[in-house]
Amino acid sequence: MLGALGEVFRAHGYEGASLALITEATGLGKGSLYHAFPGGKEQMAEEVLASIDAWFVREIYEPLRAAADPRQGIAEMFRGVDTYFHSGRRVCLIGVVALGSARDLFAERVKTYFVAWVDALAAALRKFGYAQAEARHLAEQVVLEIQGALVLARAVNDPKLFTRALERSQERLLEKQDGGVKQRRRPHIANR
Repeated sequence: MLGALGEVFRAHGYEGASLALITEATGLGKGSLYHAFPGGKEQMAEEVLASIDAWFVREIYEPLRAAADPRQGIAEMFRGVDTYFHSGRRVCLIGVVALGSARDLFAERVKTYFVAWVDALAAALRKFGYAQAEARHLAEQVVLEIQGALVLARAVNDPKLFTRALERSQERLLEKQDGGVKQRRRPHIANR
């Protein structure tokens, strides 16, 4: 049910997610919805956002923090992000909420999501050998690029743009000064 609710919020935003759209997507009547979510639409959105956050913690943030080889952790992050956003065909619901008029209602949840992502990526970059300030800057830049690529890929209806953006970001992150010579390694994101 959370997946169906998430798609309604993703497609219509929090404000546009009417009860009629929600009942159509979930197949549940108004009474059943309010039984499952006594807090109404706000509770529905909160639980959807919590499930997204839990997925990112499990599939993106923890692997970034725990990877013995930061290069592998970073590569897994890009693969996971590519898969989660369906190679640029799916918008970021957290971003939709952040840009909508309900932003203040879910401000802490939205902030936590983005800060946790930047923190986890910066930690992996520190293990990779970047200085703390540079790791933080690069992590912020990559999250920004991913979110921007989602918007642009959707706007121009070109999902491959998203995959190309991920590849460039990954390649740039994994460049490392090694004896004064920049080593370039190609990313391993599956072509979709």
